[in-house]
Amino acid sequence: MQGNILIIEDIKELSDLVTLYLNKEGFDVRAAESAEEGFAVLEGWKPELIILDINLPGMDGFEFLQKFRRTSETPVLIVSARDSDEDQISGLGIGADEYITKPFSPKVLVARVRALFRRLRDFGEKNQENLFKFGPFIIDYDSCILKKNGQRIHLSAKEYGCLSLLTEHSGKPLDVEKIYSEVWKNNYGDLTTVAVYIQRLRKKIEEDPANPYYLETVHGMGYRFNAALKEGHLKDTRASAGGNLP
Repeated sequence: MQGNILIIEDIKELSDLVTLYLNKEGFDVRAAESAEEGFAVLEGWKPELIILDINLPGMDGFEFLQKFRRTSETPVLIVSARDSDEDQISGLGIGADEYITKPFSPKVLVARVRALFRRLRDFGEKNQENLFKFGPFIIDYDSCILKKNGQRIHLSAKEYGCLSLLTEHSGKPLDVEKIYSEVWKNNYGDLTTVAVYIQRLRKKIEEDPANPYYLETVHGMGYRFNAALKEGHLKDTRASAGGNLP
C-alpha cells in the first residue's frame, strides 16, 4: 500500500477516473462529493493526503482548507479549474501543499502525488535524532516538527522543507532557485512560490514579520537563516545522539 488519499471532488466522473489511476499505483482512495461529506469521512478515517477541488457545492474548497488547517497538518493538493495567480497564491497561502489546474493528465497527477509522498517520507527519514534550537523554537528533524516553548506550531510539508533547508545551511544565503529545486524537487516552475512560503513562515516564527530576524532577505542572493544569538533568546545549537554541535 502506497498511502491513503481522500478526494473531495463534486464531479463524480473525474473523481472515479483519478481514483482508478491512483488505485492502480497502490493507493487506498476514498471520495467525497462535498466539503461537508469530506469532514464526515475524516471523522472515522485519517488519510495521508487530501486532493481537493475548490468549486464545491455548499462550503467551497478554500473554506474547507481554512477550517481543516486549524486541527490538521495532513498535506493537501488542490486540483481546480480556477487558474488565476490570485487563486493559486490564496490556496498556497492558506495551507495547500500543491496546486494543479484543470484540465490535467491523470498520469501527471499521479506523478505529483507520488513525488509529494516521496518528499514527505524523505523529510521524515533524514536527520534522525537531530534537533535545531533557535530562540524559543526547536525543530525536531526526526519527526519534522516545530515547537515554540514546547507547543507544536503547524507547518505544511513545504513550509517545513523551506525552514529545514535554511536552518541546515544556517548563516549562508540560499538563492531562490536552490530552495525551489531542493524543496519542490523541480527545476522548472514559478519561483515566486518560494516568497509565498517564506512569508508564511515569517508569520509563524517572527516577532515582527515585516522586519524579520530569523529569515533574512539577502538582496540579490536569496534568503538566509540568521544563526546569530539574539538578545534574550537561547543560543542556537544542534543536538544529536552523538553530542552537541555549535
